[in-house]
Amino acid sequence: MKLQDLETFVIGTPPPGWGGRYWLIVKLTTACGIVGYGEVYAASVGPRAMVAVIEDVFTRHMQGESPENIELMFRRAYSAGFTQRPDLTVMGAFSGLEIACWDILGKAHDRPVHALIGGRMNERLRAYTYLYPLSGMDPRAFWSSPDMQAEAALAAVEQGFTAIKFDPAGPYTIRGGHQPALSDIDLSVRMCRAIRDAVGTRADLLFGTHGQFTPSGAIRLGQALEPFSPLWFEEPIPPDNLLDFAQVAQAVRIPLATGERMTTKAEFGTLLRSGGASILQPALGRSGGILETKKIAGMAEAFGAQVAPHLYAGPVEWAANIQLGATLPNLLLVETIQTGGEFHLPLIRHSLRVEDGYIPVPTAPGLGIDFDEGLARAHPYDDSALHLQMQEAPCTYGSANNFQGGAPRD
Repeated sequence: MKLQDLETFVIGTPPPGWGGRYWLIVKLTTACGIVGYGEVYAASVGPRAMVAVIEDVFTRHMQGESPENIELMFRRAYSAGFTQRPDLTVMGAFSGLEIACWDILGKAHDRPVHALIGGRMNERLRAYTYLYPLSGMDPRAFWSSPDMQAEAALAAVEQGFTAIKFDPAGPYTIRGGHQPALSDIDLSVRMCRAIRDAVGTRADLLFGTHGQFTPSGAIRLGQALEPFSPLWFEEPIPPDNLLDFAQVAQAVRIPLATGERMTTKAEFGTLLRSGGASILQPALGRSGGILETKKIAGMAEAFGAQVAPHLYAGPVEWAANIQLGATLPNLLLVETIQTGGEFHLPLIRHSLRVEDGYIPVPTAPGLGIDFDEGLARAHPYDDSALHLQMQEAPCTYGSANNFQGGAPRD
């Protein structure tokens, strides 16, 4: 069994575009005809350039190799070009290809992926979702409206979710960390209060940020949120100095969660050793793939930390998250998009589902999904914008910052 062919789908998401502007789904085929799918998460170069990177990583390190030799292929990609250090773009490409290898191996052995990496520890996985505008709501006003967010939170709880995420703390910009505006702190407090009043103790509050604050700014904001007892304070500072997270963790009485922009056990190991986070959020389409993230979860377990795989991508990464999560004794939550996503679910022919806030672990071979190539080809991405883009203008301090969540497509 040898890896032979690669095809990459660049899929444009129809409005409202939850999960990003486009998804990069890879298809690997072995010489004996077994097909596997994987997903590359949020590239920092344009889709055309990223497809070229994916092709280079495959032909250089994987083509002609057995899909079983994942550790060997990982070390080739990780060490390429005299690097042997975390490389976001290369490891993102490898991550998607690695997920596809596991899909192939599961199908070859007629077993779900989780059965090949430790077996099923969890039969269903507790899920959480971001809050999104309900039908009839003004989608531009929603992100800074405590009342609308509280209504959406109550609707999510009525669907069975026991954890909900929101991020009212202002924009994330190319300028790195900044101090939060007082208006952003005020809105964050009012939104926490409104949502807590709406859902009571029926759901955990997950306070999201996107690495936009300095350590001292994150501490100011985090301490203001403590009375509402969020389950986590997500990525409050930029990920480029991992040791700074410990400063925030020591000063704020809310568990710190982070990891969606990190890759490989090297970065997560530094974070754990410094005491910077107690909840890790690897994105499997970037973190190194399924095996590498299994190692990250093992390190987290030794440090008393839990894992909550991140998802702001398509359904193939979601499926990989579920297969990994099924095996983890220290799994906390798995991110989903609403109750599966209006475009995610048709793209995998509804082969995954959310039931009363939990995801049943599939038992079908491989990733457990049925990918619809026809639907994927019918939605090509024909633009040059990135999956997510940072705001260039700085945070303002004299008026409210009108943050628009999740790179929606009009």
